[in-house]
Formats: sequence, C-alpha cells, structure tokens
Amino acid sequence: MDIVFIRDLRIETIIGIYDWERQIKQTVSIDLEMSTDVRRAAATDCIEDALNYKAVGKRLIQYVGESEFFLVETLGERIAELILNEFHVPWLRLNLSKPGALRGARDVGIVIERGQRG
Repeated sequence: MDIVFIRDLRIETIIGIYDWERQIKQTVSIDLEMSTDVRRAAATDCIEDALNYKAVGKRLIQYVGESEFFLVETLGERIAELILNEFHVPWLRLNLSKPGALRGARDVGIVIERGQRG
C-alpha cells in the first residue's frame, strides 16, 4: 500500500456549537492520508494515472469552506465520505483539528480511519 498525503491544509469555515461560533469563520486543519498504488503513475509519469492531491485539496477547500457544521465529528465524517466516494480510495486516515479551540492546548480534534488497507 502506498500513501498520498496532505499535511496541515488550513481552511476557514463556520464550525462550533456556540452562538458566537456561528457568526464567524474559524480555521480547521486537515491532515489526510489516502491509500493508492503509485506504480502506474510512476511508470507513465502522467498525472491522469495518479491520485491527484491538488484536485483533492481544491475539493476540500470548496466543501469545507462552504460547510456550517456544529461538530468537528460531523465535518470529519462528511470529509471521509467525500474522499472515499469521489476519489475512489480504498482507505484513508483523517486528522481534523480546530487550532486554539481549547485554552492551553495547541489544538483539539479527531482522527478518523475508514476503508480497508491494501
């Protein structure tokens, strides 16, 4: 199993349960690992044969930026579903955090792992 990853993708979105959180955009940070087989892309040196991390990143920026979930858990689950379904990866691990959400902590968040490892 090979992995394509994105680290610390920061996106502004409405997220949170408090009234003040519904009025402003906050930053969430995404770390994403996606299983794939890179052999064909390596052999052809062609982006069409690769899991295109730029396309994944652009889709996440669009989706998360337009979302307005209350819970990080809900946003994380929806991101996982989107990646599995739209990019046809068999397995992913998603770290989703809200930097600065808890005083004294750099960030808080969740880790979601979905699918079957190759």
